[in-house]
Amino acid sequence: MRSCTPDERPQHKVNFARPFSVDRFPVTFGEWDACVAARGCSFQSSDRGWGRGMQPVINILWDDAKEYVAWLSRTTGRTYRLLSEAEREYVARAGTTMAYWWGDTFLPAQANCAPGNRELTSASLDLHQTAERARPLPVQSFAPNPWGLYQIHGNVYDWVEDCWNENYDGAPSDGSAWMTGNCGGHVLRGGAFSRSAQTARSAARMWFGSPNRLIYMSIRVARTLRQ
Repeated sequence: MRSCTPDERPQHKVNFARPFSVDRFPVTFGEWDACVAARGCSFQSSDRGWGRGMQPVINILWDDAKEYVAWLSRTTGRTYRLLSEAEREYVARAGTTMAYWWGDTFLPAQANCAPGNRELTSASLDLHQTAERARPLPVQSFAPNPWGLYQIHGNVYDWVEDCWNENYDGAPSDGSAWMTGNCGGHVLRGGAFSRSAQTARSAARMWFGSPNRLIYMSIRVARTLRQ
């Protein structure tokens, strides 16, 4: 199952300049709704009838994600941010070199992905035609990876900080976000319930620059730690 597409090359060594922490879960609807109620987030996302609370927030654009981390930072007095691409892949791998933290073969019991490679938008989704599990599941679903992170593969994509680049030529070697390139678009990582298992691999990356909201877009927060 292991595969490397042109945008995942060349392989390069990364030495993280500073330690960081990452949330065990994607941001939930409960957390997002708190941001909206406090007027820190301007977008009120629909849950499509799947519920709120511990469901991962969906339909989130990169700019929305940046609003959330800014609000969380103001509220807590600690500086939160999005992960960089390198950080997101590092925590997905959890010390392994395989396609998924559990191995190179996708296991449906470990993550929520679609059997085929289909795109579902908020406008096109028909709840009555979806198969079982063809929807985002609560953030505690499935076992965590060895580092205690849930749904690091599948369910919903995480926005990362980086601008889009076609490959890794010239990528930062210190684990920081790559803030040059096509900054009209940013990177999504992790795969989703409506996308194939191939797109949930640790190395897989997806560019998105359209203002259209897709139901698999979400956010996971990080924080730089003191050395």
